[in-house]
Amino acid sequence: MNHRASASVALLAATLVLGGCKEESVPDYGGTGDDRTLQKLRQEVDRVNQGGRPSQGPEATRGDPNANLAGLAAGINVPAERTWELPSPNEAVRLDTLSVKLTGLEASHSVKGSGKVSLTSEDLFFRVQLLTQNVGGAPLALDLDGAKLFGAQGQSYGVARDAQVVGGTRPLHRTWAPDERTDVVLLFELPPEALRDDGLHLLLQGSGGDVRIPLK
Repeated sequence: MNHRASASVALLAATLVLGGCKEESVPDYGGTGDDRTLQKLRQEVDRVNQGGRPSQGPEATRGDPNANLAGLAAGINVPAERTWELPSPNEAVRLDTLSVKLTGLEASHSVKGSGKVSLTSEDLFFRVQLLTQNVGGAPLALDLDGAKLFGAQGQSYGVARDAQVVGGTRPLHRTWAPDERTDVVLLFELPPEALRDDGLHLLLQGSGGDVRIPLK
């Protein structure tokens, strides 16, 4: 199963968990693969809701290639969200007439939106928060959809579009009025080992040239 399909399974699984797994809203799954994984996940969540202890495996999905992802979606053995220390120095940079300063870095397996919507991945969602201000005298139109993370070896990661819709700033193509100041949240999906790269940096594209913001 491809990565996008895995994420879709996790999104549905998370919805079952957050929705309380009401029997009338969840069909019985008699198929294989993703269907069987969700059936086992539902049974595990029902057991926990009735007072049972969460499985450590989880046992209900042992041997299934999607077991780890299903466990994350169910909230079983999920590592805590990690806040990353900001690099030093951490100077503001100029993207055309937009002043941009890094204000927050977080990594987690899940992204939560409004209501019951959430997205879960075996990789990590890396949340980059920026404070932006148009310091020019005229409106500035920019498209931050092309933002990328780069590692020391040149590997790159674009904005995770599904995660951005759920928990990030949107739309990313917008206009800043003169002196307008606002926070921007960008979400990327990358393997855990990528966050150990000391050369990790954010690249933003502007009409006057690109800027790089060190993240470590």
